[in-house]
Amino acid sequence: MTHTNHRQGTIESLQRDYVVFIYPARGINDEGAGPKAEEFLRLGYSHGPVNAGPSRTGDVFLFDSQRVLDRINRVGSAYAVFDDKDKVTAFVKDLVRADLGVSIIVSGLIDEVGDICREVGIKRHTAQCSLGVWGKTDSLPPGEILDITTMCGHGMISANLVRRMAGEVNRGLLSFEEAASKLARPCSCGIFNPKRAQDLLRVAIERGGGD
Repeated sequence: MTHTNHRQGTIESLQRDYVVFIYPARGINDEGAGPKAEEFLRLGYSHGPVNAGPSRTGDVFLFDSQRVLDRINRVGSAYAVFDDKDKVTAFVKDLVRADLGVSIIVSGLIDEVGDICREVGIKRHTAQCSLGVWGKTDSLPPGEILDITTMCGHGMISANLVRRMAGEVNRGLLSFEEAASKLARPCSCGIFNPKRAQDLLRVAIERGGGD
């Protein structure tokens, strides 16, 4: 899933950012994939994700977990976002045991994902890596803003919204948790990490992004 490949930030920050997907292949194993995606989510919820849901139909920031599960048969694919490597490892172990017969993608720092695969006794099939952003990069927002906006794979979180949320936190109008939740809502792909966003908002404010 290449839309998770372009998250930016320090290694320390990205070590708290993982996205796990279940994704059937259209015309090959997508028929009847809904119940498998539902089982994926049920297993995922048991490990405390910071975001989760069926792809393209809404996540926990729009619907409660039961309504998310009720909607999953529409697409047959789902994701879970974690801020802790141990939780991801435990989740992937459960998925190996469940043997759902559908591709599982783990997105994160390649060395960290490699560690997870070795820990659970599997060998990854494929690795996709981002080559970064090329072109007129001086027109982009500063790094502390991009670290947040790139957590939405379809670019639905604007730099100005990040600045506004940082400003409202800085003025005491919102908590970090409330601001991160508001940032998560526009992310149609649902892979936004609100826990990491709280830490990144602190960095943005320290660098003047909340003026």
